[in-house]
Amino acid sequence: MSNERVKMRKQLGLLEGVAIILGIIFGSGIFISPKEVLEKTGSVWGALSVWAACGVLATLGAMSYAELGTTLAQSGGDYHYINEAFGPLPAFLYLWDANLVFVPSTNAIMSLTFANNLLEPIFPNCPIDPLSRKLIAAVTICFLTFINAYDVRFTTRIQNVFMFTKISALVIIIVGGIVWMAGGGVEHFDNGWVGTKTSVSDWSVAFYSGIFSYSGWNYLNFMTEELRDPFVNLPRAIYLSLPLVTAIYLLANVSYLAVLGPTGVRATEAIAVDFAVSALGWLKWAMPTLVAIAILGGLSVHIMTSSRMCFAGARNGHMPELLAHINVKCMSPLPSLVFLMLISLLMLIPNNLTSLITYCTVVESFFTTLSCSAVLWLRYKKPHLVRPIKVSLWMPIVFVTVCVVLLVVPIVSEPVAVVAGALMTLAGVPVYFLFVRSEPKIVREVSTKFTHLCQKLFLSAVEDKEE
Repeated sequence: MSNERVKMRKQLGLLEGVAIILGIIFGSGIFISPKEVLEKTGSVWGALSVWAACGVLATLGAMSYAELGTTLAQSGGDYHYINEAFGPLPAFLYLWDANLVFVPSTNAIMSLTFANNLLEPIFPNCPIDPLSRKLIAAVTICFLTFINAYDVRFTTRIQNVFMFTKISALVIIIVGGIVWMAGGGVEHFDNGWVGTKTSVSDWSVAFYSGIFSYSGWNYLNFMTEELRDPFVNLPRAIYLSLPLVTAIYLLANVSYLAVLGPTGVRATEAIAVDFAVSALGWLKWAMPTLVAIAILGGLSVHIMTSSRMCFAGARNGHMPELLAHINVKCMSPLPSLVFLMLISLLMLIPNNLTSLITYCTVVESFFTTLSCSAVLWLRYKKPHLVRPIKVSLWMPIVFVTVCVVLLVVPIVSEPVAVVAGALMTLAGVPVYFLFVRSEPKIVREVSTKFTHLCQKLFLSAVEDKEE
């Protein structure tokens, strides 16, 4: 260890890259969003068309990120691309929202969902105590933070297992649906457009719900520096993952609708479990466990990748210096992992995060759109930049245009959420000018002393520079 440079190791290959993308996408979305999409579109074929369109849109966005990830080959994902294309203030505001709201609230929700899926089969006829649910969620966050900090290689191997488990769960659902339809259960697809809603606002919300289930296709870009041969493995992981996800999601929704029907999908609170009870016989007992594993794997990937975004921001001086440190034994960004863990634990305290998530959904969508538009801006601003992957311009144009349209609708339908999200973002502007751009001397002195103290606690050091 004494001769090893302080730097995160390149130990992620193609399989690990695919596992990261599928791990975060196959989180809890496919087990939650089908109900919302069907309610907002109003019909079977309307819902399926949204799932297909969202898959195409996510693929176009991911292809654009393949160009960004190979052109600006540093970890940090959206933060790094916004910083390079549009400057430090928008990049800091993205970090401000992501580290204080997006990431920890997502961690809290996923851990609480995991706790629900763990407890309900054990106590099927008993109400779950909120405190016990929160304690299990807290332990889960702490445990996954520990294994991510202790050994990145071990964590990625677990992710590979989680990935195959999640795919297995969805394949079981798909096969169950095919068998059901082969037996004549296709009546729900007759007159499948009946009931289709015409409200633009409803369809916009349906697209948001569908896109939520595909979200995570950009998370491998947070770890570009830890990929072996990123110019090859990053685009390949994207090309393999997104078509696979789209196909699986479409077939899984066909199975849900064939077995449960529109009425059953609208009424369910646990769609995979209800599907298993109706179609899988004795396998119904395995479904809650498989869903819990899927959520656990998604949470683990989210903790691992989001810490790299925090690390990248600190390395550029947009977050406290300590968060840019690496544990010298495990070569992991331990301070960033612990920081996000603590914020995530705080998010478990409120009884309801729904309003906060509603406020942030539009803001997060805005930053994703801004990040993808960096492809277009950099083509204009830096035409001679070396681009190992160069996508056709129509891909980011279509993605950005559709996202802008989807962003306009909530301004009319949910103005309070839009204003609240904007105010939370703008609250970071004075913080940037007071503490980042011109850091006061007293803050610098206190920060330095705190950093030195935590260096001893975390056995951490600044990353070694490239020679």
